[in-house]
Amino acid sequence: MAKEFEPQFKLNIGETVPDFLLHFQDGTNTSLHQIKAEWTVFFFYPQDDSPTCTKQACNIRDHYQDLNKLNCRIYGISPDDEMSHNKFISKYQLPFPLIADHDQNIAKSLGVWSRKKFMGKVYDGIHRSSFIFDADKKLKGIIYPVKSAVHHEQILELIKSK
Repeated sequence: MAKEFEPQFKLNIGETVPDFLLHFQDGTNTSLHQIKAEWTVFFFYPQDDSPTCTKQACNIRDHYQDLNKLNCRIYGISPDDEMSHNKFISKYQLPFPLIADHDQNIAKSLGVWSRKKFMGKVYDGIHRSSFIFDADKKLKGIIYPVKSAVHHEQILELIKSK
């Protein structure tokens, strides 16, 4: 695929992530830097309840305890609103929060919102990718491309390699 349709990540390994305000599906907000965890994972996905996004979220759900054992906090991020996120969580019993990135501020700041091409159609959207941050909110790795059916393995492999 042409470079113009690939994400242009804007954060380098070792850099501290900006302190985003996170809007959760339950209507609460927090600052990213207030999250206390050894590892923080942002997994970006295009849309709630679409086939590939559901496969990705359910893979993480099914292996959530393995990630939790490493003091890893998982957050799904898409441009969907809180109501859509709540339905998605309820329908698939997702044990992790979802962040509503209404204005794509987080996605754009990290370079995962950009031009895409699918079946000849060009549009702006989220590139499925994941960012792994350490306890100091420094970027330790980016997973791209994401393999939705085994995404938890990609996350575990990256964390265990650091």
